[in-house]
Order: sequence, then structure tokens, then C-alpha cells
Amino acid sequence: MPAKRSTHDPPQRARPAHGMENERPENLAAQAYRGLRSLILERKISPGSPVVEGRLVDELKMSRTPVREALVRLIGEGLLVRADARSYSVRSVPPVEYFQSMQVREMLETHAMDLAADRLPLEELDALARDIRRLAKETEQEAVHWQADDQLHLIFARASGNAVLVKTIETLRVNTRLFELAGPFGRVAKDGAEHLAILAAWRSGDIKEAKKALVAHLRNLQNEALDVLAGRR
Repeated sequence: MPAKRSTHDPPQRARPAHGMENERPENLAAQAYRGLRSLILERKISPGSPVVEGRLVDELKMSRTPVREALVRLIGEGLLVRADARSYSVRSVPPVEYFQSMQVREMLETHAMDLAADRLPLEELDALARDIRRLAKETEQEAVHWQADDQLHLIFARASGNAVLVKTIETLRVNTRLFELAGPFGRVAKDGAEHLAILAAWRSGDIKEAKKALVAHLRNLQNEALDVLAGRR
């Protein structure tokens, strides 16, 4: 029989709300990682910008250990580079890496379409199309736009059943996203129209046309990047 608690024992601490009483350092590190990763990929922190550990500790109201773990993880994923022992910066992707990554994306994302044939639920496709139609009316690239963009460019790979293919495309998308951050193209409406063309072709059962629409979309992005670099935009 467990011993009875003495009346002189200290009172039990109140249990924090929302299940935070069992919060472990690795969970805090995951929170810091997700938050900082989103800030980088959603253009809230631009390439080359400093990311100071001490400042993050204050902003996130966390101890140094989970923040440091998150920073190390982001370095491993190629989003951050170390400046010194306590500071980092968002990695800048040079143009050559951007265009090479886009070329490989063309090959892998169209291959993912071949693998995803008859494996992608149409209701999932239709739900994404509805989201894109709504977002295409927006004039700014908010976080929800980037989330829909991620979903569109990964939906076929995820349906392919090839986890390595998904991971590789995700890595390439990080490279191209970091480059795009340096020169916002403001193409929300264009992205929406091009994404819908991809989904419409797939929905009709014409995989060849869907692949053609995807390649056209990726090349439009590259052409606009060339215009930015040449000072034409």
C-alpha cells in the first residue's frame, strides 16, 4: 500500500494546461526547429540574415539547449551556416545551384508523376485544387501560399511510395526556395494558374500533359529568375 502523504509535505505543483507538464527538451527543440524553419522558408528571414542564438533564446523564451539543437538540425538541412560559436546566418544559394536544382527537380518531379499513377486519391487532388483556387486570389505570398506550394510539388512524390524520392525533392525545394527568397517574384496568381493546370491535366487522366504543365511551370520560374538577375524585372 503506498504511503499516505503527510500534512507537512509540500503541496503538489499545479499541473500546467495543454499537457505541458511532460514537456521534454527534445520536444522544445522540435518546436524551435519548426518555428525557425518556417520563418526561413516563408521569407520572414531572408538569405544572409544573421540568426543569433542568444536572441532566439529570448524571443522563443526557451533555454539554450533546445534552441541550440534546433540550430544544429537546420545547419544539417542546409538552411543555416555557422558564422561563429554563437551566431549563424541563413544560407544564401547562388544562381548556379538554383538552376541546377531546378533541372533535377524537373526530372524527379515528373518521374514521381509516373510512379503515382493510379495511386493518388482524387479527393485529395480536388481538395488541393480548391485551396489553390482560393489562394490564387491573394496578392501576397503568405505562409498558406507556401504551404499549398509545398503540397502541390510533393503530392505526387508522396503518392509514389518512394520515401527517398520525397526526401530528395524536399531538399531540392529548400535550395530553390532559399534562392527565391533573395528576389521575391510576386507570382501568387501565376503560381495558382499553373498549379491548377497541372492538377486539371492529372484529373483528366492525361499524365503526359500533367508532366508537360509541371515542366512549363518550373521553367517559367527559371525564366523569371533570369529576368531578375539580368535586371529586366
